[in-house]
Amino acid sequence: MFGLENYIANEYLRAFVILVVGFFIIRVGLFFVQKIVLKLTSKTKTDLDDKLVQKSSSPLTIAAFLIVLRITLGELNLSEQTNMILINLIYSGLMLVIAHLAYIILDLMLIRILSRIASKTKTRVDESIISLFDSVVKVSLIAISILYIMTIWGFEIGPLLAGLGIAGLAIALALQPVLANIFSGASMIFDRSIGVGDLVYLDNQSIKGKIVKVGLRSTKLKTFDNELIIIPNTQLAESTIQNVALPEPKTRAVVPFGVAYGSEIDNVKKLVMGEIKKVKNVLDDPEPVIRFNEMADSSLNFSAYFYVDSFENRAEAIDEANTRIYNILNKNKIEIPFPQMDVNLNKK
Repeated sequence: MFGLENYIANEYLRAFVILVVGFFIIRVGLFFVQKIVLKLTSKTKTDLDDKLVQKSSSPLTIAAFLIVLRITLGELNLSEQTNMILINLIYSGLMLVIAHLAYIILDLMLIRILSRIASKTKTRVDESIISLFDSVVKVSLIAISILYIMTIWGFEIGPLLAGLGIAGLAIALALQPVLANIFSGASMIFDRSIGVGDLVYLDNQSIKGKIVKVGLRSTKLKTFDNELIIIPNTQLAESTIQNVALPEPKTRAVVPFGVAYGSEIDNVKKLVMGEIKKVKNVLDDPEPVIRFNEMADSSLNFSAYFYVDSFENRAEAIDEANTRIYNILNKNKIEIPFPQMDVNLNKK
C-alpha cells in the first residue's frame, strides 16, 4: 500500500510506519478541525456545541486509531482466521466508541432541555429526571451495542429476538421486581414526591438522609454520618416519606430554653427576639416568635420559633441561635436554671 513495499521490505516495520504516520495525520487533522469548530461555536449563544466538541475529542481519537489499525492489517500476511478475529475486534471497538459518542450527544441534549425546563419551573425535580433518563439511555445503548457486536461476530440475532418474543412472558415474570422498581422510581419523580438534593425522613424518621441519586432499581441516600443507604424504589414508594424540601426549601426551627423564676418575662422575650433576628439565614417573613410555654418545676420554659431560608441551613441556624440566647442571658445576668435536687437529712 502507498508503494511503501518498494522502500520497506519488512511487512511488520511497514505496518508500524503506516500506523504511526496515519494516526499522526488523522490526529493532527482532528486537532485543527476542533480548533476551527471551537472558534466558530464561540460566537454562538449556547455552549452546547463547545461541550460537544470537547467531550467528543477522546472518542474520536480512539476511533481514528482503530481505523488506521484496520488499514494497517492490510500490510500483514496473517492467516484468514487471525485476520478475521482482529478485524472483528476492531469493528467491535468502533461500535463501542460510536455508542459512547451517542451517549455524549444524548446526555448533553437531555441536560440542556431539562435545564431550560428547570429555569421555568424553578424546581429541582429535573435533576432526578436527568438521573433516571441517564440510566435508561445507558442501558439502551449497551443493549444495542451488544446486539450489533453479536452480528459482527456472526451470531444470528433474528432467531434470538424471536426466542425472546416467545419467552417474553417468562422474562417479564422474572423481571417483575426490576420493572416494579423502575416504575416506582419513575412514578415518584413525575409525581414530584422526591428529587435529588431533597432531605427526607423515612418511616417515622428511622432513616434520615439526602437523596443523591434516583436510579432505575434503587434510590441512594447519604446520611448525616456520610453513609450511603441504598433503598429499592418499590420499598421507598411504599414508605412514609417526610420530605423536608417540600413544598418549599424554607423550613421552621424551634429552640427551647429556660430561665429562673423571678425573671421578667417581657424582658426575656425582647432580648431573645433581638438575638434571633441576628441569626444568619433567618427570614423576616414569617416573623420570629418567642413563646412562654410553661411554668415548670424549676424553670420558666420558652421556645423561639423562626424560619430559615433553606433546610440545608437549619442546623447551623439552630446552633447560632442557641449560642446567642445563652450569651445574651448571661450578659444580662438572667439565671439559666439546671436540674438539681435538694436532700434534707433529719437528725434524730
